[in-house]
Amino acid sequence: MMVKNIIFDFDGVILDSMAVRELGFRKIFAAYDEALVEELLQYHQENGGLSRYNKIAHFYNEILHEPITQTEIDTLAAAFSEIMRETLTDHRYLIAETVTFLQRNAVYYRLHIASGSDQNELRYLCEALGLTDYFLSIHGSPVHKNDLVEMILSEQHYKKEETILIGDSMNDYTAAHINGIDFYGYNNSALDSVSVHYLDTYTILDKKKERKYGTSL
Repeated sequence: MMVKNIIFDFDGVILDSMAVRELGFRKIFAAYDEALVEELLQYHQENGGLSRYNKIAHFYNEILHEPITQTEIDTLAAAFSEIMRETLTDHRYLIAETVTFLQRNAVYYRLHIASGSDQNELRYLCEALGLTDYFLSIHGSPVHKNDLVEMILSEQHYKKEETILIGDSMNDYTAAHINGIDFYGYNNSALDSVSVHYLDTYTILDKKKERKYGTSL
């Protein structure tokens, strides 16, 4: 197989942000019972690729059993985003081996991000962290990841057999599977069984400088 196009998840693949995002949920729901917030955090951990919009709605609908409007969801999501913007621009949260791979290989692959993170926030963080120029496009929520992957494939006219998705959650696997592209698990050994290749390191994708566009696997 010749890989030419790579779609990256963001959280847990490029940025080690789980603990900060947990803190964000604790802050926006500080007025609620701690045990109920812990239920949300468990859901958050189990659904890493799902957007905050879905998680906020889940907290109200499934844990609090209270209605919430889209306007209220958007307001809470905006408050969450402000916390993320203030915290996640710290370079220490970058996952070093992924950044090294991007630095070495951006010229050889067509790279994109499809993330459950808010799109405006995601693009802000990528710019602040010096990542933007590695990617042809950067996409996030509230559009669902399944649809983001479909959009990238369609807009770029990519062949599915030449495109992979690298992610750290079952939601990432689902987005790849639904769209008919190969999934490479990363930073979550539980994904080994559903991965075409599980990446302990990026060695299998790391190209030699004289080779451009695709690596035979």
